[in-house]
Amino acid sequence: MSLSKARSINIAILALGGQGGGVLVDWIVGMAEHEGWTAQATSVAGVAQRTGATIYYVELVSKQDRPRPDVQPVLALMAVPGDVDVVIAAELMEAGRAVQRGLVTPDRTTLIASSHRIYSVLEKTTPGNGLADSEPVAQLLKDNARQLVLDDMQALAVKNGSVISASLFGALAGSGALPFPQSAFEGVVERNGVGVKTSLAALRAAADLARQPIAQPKVAASGMETTARALPDRAAAPAVQPLLDRIRADFPAPAWNMLGEGLARVMDYQDLAYGREYLDRVAAFVRFGDATMVAEAAHWIAVAMSYDDVIRVADLKTRPERWARVRREVGAGADEVVGTEEFFHPRLPEILGLLPVGLARRVQANAGLSGWLAARFDKGRRIRAFSLRGHLQLRFVAGLRRWRRGNLRHAEEMLHIQQWLDAVLAIAPQDLALATELLRCRRLVKGYSDTHARGSSRFDRLMQAAQMLRDREGAAADLAALREAALRDAEGKALNLRWGALQLPAVA
Repeated sequence: MSLSKARSINIAILALGGQGGGVLVDWIVGMAEHEGWTAQATSVAGVAQRTGATIYYVELVSKQDRPRPDVQPVLALMAVPGDVDVVIAAELMEAGRAVQRGLVTPDRTTLIASSHRIYSVLEKTTPGNGLADSEPVAQLLKDNARQLVLDDMQALAVKNGSVISASLFGALAGSGALPFPQSAFEGVVERNGVGVKTSLAALRAAADLARQPIAQPKVAASGMETTARALPDRAAAPAVQPLLDRIRADFPAPAWNMLGEGLARVMDYQDLAYGREYLDRVAAFVRFGDATMVAEAAHWIAVAMSYDDVIRVADLKTRPERWARVRREVGAGADEVVGTEEFFHPRLPEILGLLPVGLARRVQANAGLSGWLAARFDKGRRIRAFSLRGHLQLRFVAGLRRWRRGNLRHAEEMLHIQQWLDAVLAIAPQDLALATELLRCRRLVKGYSDTHARGSSRFDRLMQAAQMLRDREGAAADLAALREAALRDAEGKALNLRWGALQLPAVA
């Protein structure tokens, strides 16, 4: 056989930072060389964690495919579209990008992919739900691959106490795409000597899964949509029971579950008295006799009353359940140490928002003092929350919760909430649908610092739009369209376009 006709097995691997792509490559190369094959691996790194995947490329050539035993084949350095036998993707959208690049072909390529999602920067920075639809991507993979192995390899790895590289390696073994028995795959893991027991467990589970044919590709739900839990019969604390009884007595049954969730949220945020205030606010909507409106009021008033401030952020970042979730997400073992470094960038308004109203107003009125404070506070800070000093700093800020009702930020938020609810209640007798859409517009207000300022600005524009649309036919649909446009991009371009299309007057 001439050198130009030597047949190699070409493998492309797409993995994000921290997913063990390099380990997977080392296993494939080590196994092939142990079996007497020639192997070469190269990689092109992505920009950073989730803005770009690293593409690894491996070529394998057996002894039989060499032109002569003493001649080493010349192998390529990068995958070529239409010339790849196996593509392994450690995340669903990376598999889709492999198809887009032409690396997956129906007549040749075995595609092994994890169906879980690691959201891109663009998806996470969209003000609304910016998540790409996974179902069409899964179908695209099935339509373009000769053989498809698709499942949640991350969950499978965690279930077996390992990492995703082990389950992907096992799926490769079970796919039959390489001419090596499963014992060869297991052998290289054993020779590696690190995490052997758990890696073999994940490998074997994934190999068994890969041998099962896929009738219809499925992907996991995004996790962004949640359903309100049923209102419990009994409260966890006796003091809360009267509030549950009030929900059942004074509110329509279709809104009970959302009221229960909202009540739990605002009491967790502040206290029992805050929960009573919450029910008082929602009760103002019962008289209109529309259960949907009451449920929307229960939802968005709870969100508004549990606004994000520095106190809330510090509290959430130090809760035990958060640490448990972080350990779960990174797959940490019981004897492994996990630490987080938190980034805070509070501006002067966030600092003043923690002060009593009178004192904060005096500081705001003093330009010199405000400037002096801004120079010292308006900069990013990194806090090592796993250290004693960092943890105590965050717990101190979280402890300011008991004085929250007297601070400037709370006063401003309560005024803003009352203005919003007054506007909704004024519109409701004339146009119930428009009033309900205005309740839903509270979705725009989220986060703190710059994020909160941008969202509040757009929310205020929609408050004005609701007044402009009051006498129009289809006003509710127009306001809903404006809200969706406002959630489409951070720059507000879509909102401006929709505003112009509705021929609404410009606002300051």
